[in-house]
Amino acid sequence: MTAVRSAWTIENVAWTDDRAVVLRDAMDAEVGPRYAETFAAFDDETAAALADDFAVDPSTIVEVVLVLDDAGEAVGHAALRALGDELEVKRVYVDPRARGRGASRALMAELERLAAVRGASRLILQTGDRQPEAVALYENIGYRAIPVFPPYVRFAGSRCFAKTLIAVAG
Repeated sequence: MTAVRSAWTIENVAWTDDRAVVLRDAMDAEVGPRYAETFAAFDDETAAALADDFAVDPSTIVEVVLVLDDAGEAVGHAALRALGDELEVKRVYVDPRARGRGASRALMAELERLAAVRGASRLILQTGDRQPEAVALYENIGYRAIPVFPPYVRFAGSRCFAKTLIAVAG
């Protein structure tokens, strides 16, 4: 069993940071095949609508954080997106080499801290029914299932969660 690290280095970066882009691409390469058959079954119009639903407009991203290993290599990524009056967790990914050591928990804790500093009373997120490890993480750190929220309502495989945040004294 791998020991959980007590501390990771967290770095705030731009959405366009090369390391962030590499990690998001790795996430797409890993998760995309899990849903390929499902998305292939949609007609062209529905597939295009779903692509729009899942697209991330970089102008809506308010925070991007990376978790770095002891060598300073970025091994994890997560972001916050402004979605209406809410903040949404986006693109949580940890390189397989760094899994099981608390990197995803460190990323989520930092997003929660940043969201609280921004005055958010809760965070929301969407994941899919073919990502049981993500669902387990979110449930284990206090997220609770909520109804599917826009823009994810067209995708029957959506699983949405929220967590109430502790206020940060200003």
